[in-house]
Amino acid sequence: MTRRRRIRRLVTDDAVYEWCFAHRHDRVRGYDGCRSTVTLWRPGSRARLRFVFRPGPDRLIAECSFDQGAAVRMPDRAYLNLYEPGSVRALLDEHLTHEPFPDSGTTEVDAWPLFDAVTPAPVA
Repeated sequence: MTRRRRIRRLVTDDAVYEWCFAHRHDRVRGYDGCRSTVTLWRPGSRARLRFVFRPGPDRLIAECSFDQGAAVRMPDRAYLNLYEPGSVRALLDEHLTHEPFPDSGTTEVDAWPLFDAVTPAPVA
């Protein structure tokens, strides 16, 4: 049985993007663990922008404890659902304030700094 990724469409003021969410266990590429990714591209282009979420200290991604597509910052439990277009749009908008969309190839970005920017920590 072949799993097909659901391709979604995101329209901004300036461009149209297609995107998909994936979660994988990636021992083959030298990372012993899992990662969640959101990959965006413009229709007709081979350029890809990939937001990568890997678990780490106080950083959780969907496995068994949270909803599929969840990215969670502990201990404040800030949460994004990576299946939601609003979450993807917020990450894309934040990325584009600092870097342009790639012209070619695949650009992988550690998405946790973007997560922190769009879900500010509560003020103590």
